[in-house]
Parts: sequence; C-alpha cells; structure tokens
Amino acid sequence: MPHLPPAQEVALQFHQLCEHLMLPAVPANTVLGIEEGAGLPDAAFWWKERATCCKVRARRFGSQRQLVVVEPSSTAGVAVLKLKNLPVNSFSLEFLTELIINLEKLENDKTFRGIIITSDCPKAFSAGVDLREICGKNPAHYTEYWKVLQDLWLRLYLSNLVLISAINGPCAAGGCLIPLTSDYRILADNPKCLIGLNETRLGISAPFWFKDPLVNIIGHRASEHALQLGLLFPPAEALQVGIVDKVVPKDQVQSTALSVMTQWLAIPDHARQLTKNMIRKPTADLLVKHRDTDIQNFVSFISRDSIQKSLQMYLAKLKQNKD
Repeated sequence: MPHLPPAQEVALQFHQLCEHLMLPAVPANTVLGIEEGAGLPDAAFWWKERATCCKVRARRFGSQRQLVVVEPSSTAGVAVLKLKNLPVNSFSLEFLTELIINLEKLENDKTFRGIIITSDCPKAFSAGVDLREICGKNPAHYTEYWKVLQDLWLRLYLSNLVLISAINGPCAAGGCLIPLTSDYRILADNPKCLIGLNETRLGISAPFWFKDPLVNIIGHRASEHALQLGLLFPPAEALQVGIVDKVVPKDQVQSTALSVMTQWLAIPDHARQLTKNMIRKPTADLLVKHRDTDIQNFVSFISRDSIQKSLQMYLAKLKQNKD
C-alpha cells in the first residue's frame, strides 16, 4: 500500500475499523496530561450547577424523540434504563443530556435502589462518541460536548444506586463509558458483541478517566496490553480478562441482570454506598480536579486541521455508503 498523509491514514483506519464493527461512529480523543489544579469544589453545588445546565440544554433541543426509556422492572426498587438513540446509541449532545437528566431523576426518586442499563437498538449497545458533534463545530461546542461527557462519567461512576450494564450488543471505545462505570457487567454471548477501548487503532488514546477504571477492573498489566494494542474482546476473552463479570446467551442477559441485582440489593444501602464511595472517590477526584485541563487538551486536539479533515473524510464515506 502506498504511503498516505497522516490525515488520510487516520481516515482509512476509521473506515476499516468501523466497517469491521458495522458501527457508524467511533470516538476520538488525545493523551491527557495531569497537572496540579485547584481544590475540589463542593460536590452538592457542582452537581446542582451541572444539572441546571443539562435542563437548559434539554429545553434548547426540544426534541420529540425519546432517546432514553425508563421502565420499572419486575423487581421492586429496580429501574430498567434503555438506550434508544438509533441506530447505534451514538453519544450525541442531545442523547447525553437526556441520559443525565434521567439518571438524576432516578437518583432523586427514593423508590429506586438500582438501575439496569441496556440497549433498545438492535445493532449495538453503544458506538460511543457521535462524530458529528466533534466535526465542523467551533471550540465552544467542543468544550460543551466534552464537559457533558465528563458529567455523565461522574454521574455514573459516583452513583449511589447499583448500576448493572446488560450489554446486548457491540460496545467499543467511548461506548465502554457506561460498562466501565457500572458495578457489574453482563455481556451477551455473541461473536459480534465485542467490547474494549480500541482508540489506539485510530492513532489516538483513551482519556485518563477511561483508563483509570479499566486498570481498577482488570489490573495494570492487562490494561497496558489492552489499551496499547486497542484490543476488542469477544465474549469469552472479555470474561477471562475480567472486563465483564458474566457472559450469558443474549436472550438471558436481562433476566440474569435482575438475578444479579437481587444479590446486590440484599446488602444494606448505606454500607454498600459508603464502601463504593471509599473505593471510587480517589479515581473520580482526579477528573474533578483536572477537568478544565482535560477539556482544553481535548479541544486543542480535536480542532487540529488534520483531525478535522480525517473526520470529514470518514463522515463523507459514511454518507456515500448510505446513499
């Protein structure tokens, strides 16, 4: 193959990877440095501020589509949250905002103690970042988008509720945000249900707040291997490395999630919540403390001409395939 300019190389990698996964969106990010920052803000004030921003965005979108569906399960105290941003649950700004608002409502509704998160899209659990949100926009939009993605991560990772991911489709790169922040992960036993942080295959790197939970879940050496090689694990390998906790036939994912949830809810909430916070807060604090620097790094990276050209080429190819 002849040597291609960097922008074309990245675009070709985008195209080849997404053809392999049959997914139309793949997230892009950069290596994010960690610098000393200001002290941590008051958590209650911070969440109030972010929730207000999300509600303003929701009013701005004014969409009639329901991108997130919340239903009570057959088990008391458990909600089923279905991702329904067709075709592959890409993380559009509208979708992220609706997801955060629904999570906030469930957190505030004391009748619920746990959430099962699954996909209502037949093609994927989640394809991650919506490339249309990070292509052809201005720096202010990129800043807003990345801040909302951070908000979702923090909302999930520090949730007082039991979160179980019922992964019933492929889950690559940014789509792993939800499983990696959950308390338990169940994957459908289907060869198409690949899972992993595969950003390096695109010539980029996962953000540190994706890397840190992965290290906590599967260990340092396994994470080095998975992240540097951009591995996508089929179900059996995903179970072996520990990125998921259980693999079951696809038609049993939901029932298994309910069964597992019953075990978690047998533990008194206050004891479980204190323990979860004790374990997770140091990891979450890194993002809270360095979130501004993280945003600046992302905006600087995504605004590069070479990256924008690669994204434009890839999106044009997608449009051509649809036509």
